[in-house]
Amino acid sequence: MIDVRIVPLTVFAAVSLALVLPNAAAQNANDRKVEDYTCKDIMREGGTSRDTAIAFLHGFLLGKAGQSTFNLEMLTKQTDAFIDQCLDNPSDKAMDAMIKTKS
Repeated sequence: MIDVRIVPLTVFAAVSLALVLPNAAAQNANDRKVEDYTCKDIMREGGTSRDTAIAFLHGFLLGKAGQSTFNLEMLTKQTDAFIDQCLDNPSDKAMDAMIKTKS
């Protein structure tokens, strides 16, 4: 489970990053698209790396929706639902799984 004390700062950082990424001028061989990551990719990450990846997805979708506010309790429930969705469907795109939790 994600430590909810770090979620606001992590989500803020993720939203900020999501707003900046589309404006990056040059791409290199190490660049990736958020849409390419699968649930399996996220679930394979360990500890804080997985927490950060999940928080990034929350923030990315908040940024895409033009929102800057979120409810911590709802975020925790969505995170739990995302993890369950990914464990059950590891080949799903991670962003699609996160979108399902927000519906």
